[in-house]
Amino acid sequence: MSIHKILFVTSEAHPLIKTGGLADVSGSLPAALKTLRRDIRILMPAYKSARARIGRHTRKAQLKAPGFPDDIAVLEGHLPGTRIPVWLVDSPRHFDRDGGPYADSQGRDWPDNAERFTVFNRIAELLALNQAGLDWQPDIVHCNDWQSGLTPALLARSTPRPATVFTIHNLAYQGLFNWETFQGLHLPGDLWSMHAMEFYGQFSFIKGGIAFADMLNTVSPQYAREICTPEFGCGLENLLSQRADRLAGILNGADYSQWNPARDPHLAANYNPFTTEKKKINKRQLQKLYNLPIDDGVPLIGLVGRLVEQKGFDLLLAILPQLFQRRVQVVVLGSGDKSLEHRLEMAVREYPDKLGAHIGYNEALAHQVEGGADMFLMPSRYEPCGLNQIYSLRYGTLPIVRRTGGLANTVVDATEENLARGTATGIVFDEALPGALLHGIDRALALYSQPKPWKKVVFNAMQQDFSWRRSARQYLDLYRKAQAVR
Repeated sequence: MSIHKILFVTSEAHPLIKTGGLADVSGSLPAALKTLRRDIRILMPAYKSARARIGRHTRKAQLKAPGFPDDIAVLEGHLPGTRIPVWLVDSPRHFDRDGGPYADSQGRDWPDNAERFTVFNRIAELLALNQAGLDWQPDIVHCNDWQSGLTPALLARSTPRPATVFTIHNLAYQGLFNWETFQGLHLPGDLWSMHAMEFYGQFSFIKGGIAFADMLNTVSPQYAREICTPEFGCGLENLLSQRADRLAGILNGADYSQWNPARDPHLAANYNPFTTEKKKINKRQLQKLYNLPIDDGVPLIGLVGRLVEQKGFDLLLAILPQLFQRRVQVVVLGSGDKSLEHRLEMAVREYPDKLGAHIGYNEALAHQVEGGADMFLMPSRYEPCGLNQIYSLRYGTLPIVRRTGGLANTVVDATEENLARGTATGIVFDEALPGALLHGIDRALALYSQPKPWKKVVFNAMQQDFSWRRSARQYLDLYRKAQAVR
């Protein structure tokens, strides 16, 4: 069985639109599969920002989603900087609006999200079954997270059909809607069943992918094991355990064409494993950007990500009084829970010489934090894969992480044994507790105070290879299994 044509269904893809790691994966994995000579097309909604960034595009098809009266166009462009076709589902009533892909500018979920993504999945179904008049049918339909979880459930009702793969990037986001909302989606009534997509009295988009896809995967081997347990399964652990023979863990890769300190255009000074002394130039720039005292010798810790409890950001806030008794600076880039953002802003006023924060997201600044910080903090309660720790390794910005999900699969703790073996690449701590986090940071500071072993760990970290090409080959194996079990 050959795998040549792949329809990659996603709700976001960098650089068209990004809220998190899903966009990085959707912008990088298709490119890696393209280098393996696959005919891959990305399907995503025609958000206003995505249409603006895709550049020149053509109208490929005019369709109607079953149950909805609007004419819906399929627009074709290319992912910027690549030859990968992108198909945008152009339903202006659903996607042509200001704000984010899932929420408005105030962070409130769009009230019609269920309808928006039902329409999106219905168009994915028509394209997958070659019912859009494009004379192109995929061998594999690869769906990602709850926003495309309905597609495998819809395709399971058709024969013949392409094989389906469903990737769980974060099980906590499930796309849950009530019975009244389900009734307005014009979907087959039998999908409201405990054996289908009903989940404790709600309609679960993500359950559609989990229950009906031919093969499932998560974005790290550790997370694949964790979601089959009550602690991380979010109520779906029994279903996932039942389908464990169809569940794999494939580690996300890094796009080293974008994340490479030797060529990064956002850095004041480029460097490689043999010229890490140039990192000082980036450190001074970062301290200046965050209005912190310029000091080459003070350890500088960076954090980039969502300011939410899942990421352990509350643990960092809890230890700031003790942490800032030490000689250290911290810079933060991110947004999220409004109460945590407020606490962060208050802390910046309390510790203006030690703490800097930028609320929001800025791609250039994210690169500058990686290039200028000495250490990178990820104290996540759970982390399906994580990409920033992988970027940090390449930038010689030693990650301080909790032993969970992809963090456990990518960072080797600087124990005495691993230091002696030359395998250490960062600091790993176990418990999601303030004291454990502070102890992990203290271990990192102690290592930093020893220039020779610190430089050896930095050098080793920068040699690690988590490129997408390796992961793409694993996805091809997963696609073959999906075809075999279909």
